[in-house]
Amino acid sequence: MKITTLIENSQDESQKLKYEHGLSMFIQTDKCNILFDTGKTGDFIDNAEKLNIDLKTTDALVLSHAHYDHCGGVKRLLQTYNIKPKFIVSEHFFEKSDRYHYSNGKLKSDFSNEAGYTYVGINFDEQYIKDRHIPINFVQSNILKITDDVFVFSNFTKYFNFEKTNPNMKLKIHDKYVIDTFNDEIALGLKTQNGLVILLGCGHPGFLNMINTIHERTHDKISGVIGGTHLIEADEDRIFKSIDYLNNASLNILGLSHCTGEKAVTLFSKKCKNYFINRTGTILYL
Repeated sequence: MKITTLIENSQDESQKLKYEHGLSMFIQTDKCNILFDTGKTGDFIDNAEKLNIDLKTTDALVLSHAHYDHCGGVKRLLQTYNIKPKFIVSEHFFEKSDRYHYSNGKLKSDFSNEAGYTYVGINFDEQYIKDRHIPINFVQSNILKITDDVFVFSNFTKYFNFEKTNPNMKLKIHDKYVIDTFNDEIALGLKTQNGLVILLGCGHPGFLNMINTIHERTHDKISGVIGGTHLIEADEDRIFKSIDYLNNASLNILGLSHCTGEKAVTLFSKKCKNYFINRTGTILYL
């Protein structure tokens, strides 16, 4: 397998690729090619061309959750290429798409520096996908098998109380804003000789909750974790507990990025084994 991070918050070392607050990864296997998330703007397409990734070969489009920085490039992708990949999302994806982030205006945010509610949902609906005759595969079970080596996981169990739901992430239901519990979030699992490598979009349900759930369900060794962990607003206690868990898991690969946050990235780089920043343009072979 080959994993290419097409776009992410961090610039590539050669400074030739575009980067943004968002995430998109392309997974190439012997049996299928999977696009996992599409970033914020669609600039991942320009990066794919520079990296010699042919997006016309995309067999499945998997969206981790209905946030703009993971789904913002969907429309540009489908308008650029005449492709009809399997569209794989949680069964709650479209019903949980009217999403907002609340800010008091005092703290710096990736969403808005002004006080109030900022829309952070998606810019398309279910009918947009259907009108393009793209098959929608709703993840309704705990595990959805794409191939013998690629799986989608959902419905994560709450194991760790220190992985608290962010109260500033809101879901609008009618005229009320309620705390978003992100039951639409899904993750990818890639089966390798050394165990499962988990790809995360943001890890809103708690990325350790997600990892532990996958391990308990599959009984496979978790050999790697790549993607976002949403520790950007976490305190040091939570970050250190996360570090302890990951070190005890004896991971071969730990490539965190996107919404992990500078404080957590600094601590991971000092304290975690096999850690690297999964920046834009990173290529991994499994």
